[in-house]
Amino acid sequence: MAKQFILALDQGTTSSRAIIFNQEGEIISTAQKEFKQIYPKAGWVEHDGKEIWSTQAGVATEAITSAGLDGSNIAGIGITNQRETTLIWDRETGKPVYNAIVWQDRRTSDFCDQLKSEGYAETIQDKTGLVIDSYFSAQRSNGFSTM
Repeated sequence: MAKQFILALDQGTTSSRAIIFNQEGEIISTAQKEFKQIYPKAGWVEHDGKEIWSTQAGVATEAITSAGLDGSNIAGIGITNQRETTLIWDRETGKPVYNAIVWQDRRTSDFCDQLKSEGYAETIQDKTGLVIDSYFSAQRSNGFSTM
C-alpha cells in the first residue's frame, strides 16, 4: 500500500490554499493562488465561482505533485471555507447561478436595519446566537437579497 497523506483545502477570502500533511501532522507541501475580488457597486463584494473552483483544483494538484505524490497517496481530504460567503450552483449545468456574495458584502444592511426596527433582534439572537448583521448569510437567503 502506498504511503498515505491528508490533503487540506482552504478556501479563503482572497486565495485558495492546499496543504499536504503526513501521518505525523507535519506539512509536506503547500500551494496557494490568489483570485480576483469583484466590486460591482459600493459595499458589494463578490467572487467568480468558476475562478474559485479553478484555483482550488489547481492548488490541490500543485501540492500533490510537488510532494511527488498522486491521488492514491491521499487518504482523506479536509475542507474549510469562508463560511458566510454564499454561492449557488446550477444542479443541471454545474455552473454558478451568480457570483459568490462574499461575507464582507454589505448589500443587506438596509434589510438588517429593518429587521432590527421591527423588533426581531432579540428573537434572532436567541435562535441563532448571532446579532443581526449583513455579514451573516441568512440575510442573503430566501430572496432577501437584491442583486
